[in-house]
Amino acid sequence: MTEPVRLAKRIAAMTQCSRREAEMYIEGGWVRVDGETVEEPQFMIGDQRVEIDPNAELVPPEPATLVLHKPADMAADQARALITLDSHAEDDASGVRLLKRHFARLESPLPLPDSASGLLVFTQDWRVKRRLEEDSERIEQEVIVEVAGTLAPEGLARLNHGLSFNNYALPPIKVSWQNERHLRFALKRIAPSMVERMCQAVGLQVLSLKRIRIGRIPMARLQPGQWRYLASTDRF
Repeated sequence: MTEPVRLAKRIAAMTQCSRREAEMYIEGGWVRVDGETVEEPQFMIGDQRVEIDPNAELVPPEPATLVLHKPADMAADQARALITLDSHAEDDASGVRLLKRHFARLESPLPLPDSASGLLVFTQDWRVKRRLEEDSERIEQEVIVEVAGTLAPEGLARLNHGLSFNNYALPPIKVSWQNERHLRFALKRIAPSMVERMCQAVGLQVLSLKRIRIGRIPMARLQPGQWRYLASTDRF
């Protein structure tokens, strides 16, 4: 039996590289132990078979940004727990290599009400977080709202531009009927959490709310509980 050693030490010996370079191979998801990818440099191994992907690159993994289709009636912290290897969308076309390290230290800059469903952004990238927080009023969010009740006279016009709360006039937005039960809101400078109050002001009860787009990022075919990466070329 071989005395157990840290995986990083074994990789350094195999490749004649530095310990830091060995850690980069491992953290980048390029190393397999008995056929299973291991991303922890401190992982202890004995006689197991260790392989390095022939396409391995000595570059630090980039921080990840991903989008999740949050189910209704779920807080953001609960939704974050849905981000696992098994819930990764099969049709993810981002080209980002799947790494377990991408599931740590995720922040969600554009919240949704717990009762709402739809697109949530999670990111490890401080640049993305700052963009979504500082430019939030310029980023359009599209939500689909299921309603019941009778719309007040001129109600649709008031939703578009004509409502005030606490002596503050809401900015103009785009509201239209998608069908007889669903309204489409294209929001700027108004958070999705305001939509229910807006609908109540014109005689409508909100039954459900789903965010389907943030800026230029659509939810597309993402199913509830599934997530996908954003590519480096994607822009909000």
